[in-house]
Amino acid sequence: MNTDFDFWTGRWNVRNERLKERLRGATEWETFDAVAEARPLPGGLGNIDSFVASEWRPGFVGMTVRLFDRATDRWSIYWASSDRGIFDPPVIGRFDNGVGVFEGNDEHEGTPVRVRFLWTHETPTTARWEQAFSTDGGATWETNWIMHFYRSAAA
Repeated sequence: MNTDFDFWTGRWNVRNERLKERLRGATEWETFDAVAEARPLPGGLGNIDSFVASEWRPGFVGMTVRLFDRATDRWSIYWASSDRGIFDPPVIGRFDNGVGVFEGNDEHEGTPVRVRFLWTHETPTTARWEQAFSTDGGATWETNWIMHFYRSAAA
């Protein structure tokens, strides 16, 4: 059984920093709060979480399913939101020296992109997630969303 995401189980307050426009050289960020809650899936399959950012966009919810493949020692991470109601293509990877790096192919507004998620957690009560896009196969990256997680007292 893999324990990489054990830190993630529970309820979190989330401070979001999100680039307003992606892949256009933009530098203006929006910030907003959200709540996330994660729980393990049965049998060590992985975990699932919910993400609610009702002050940012009323009615917006998201969810992530993370599945661990014991044969490859890699995670597949699938995101879905109320914007589209389908899972985005997965990002796949693993933790190494406390940093989780997960990559996959997708598209943004019709442009093919490489997507990268970075996960870190330096304390039991904090974690950080970043999303970046690359249009040149990973030679350069534009970070477009950062989440700072703080364990909720209601956990």
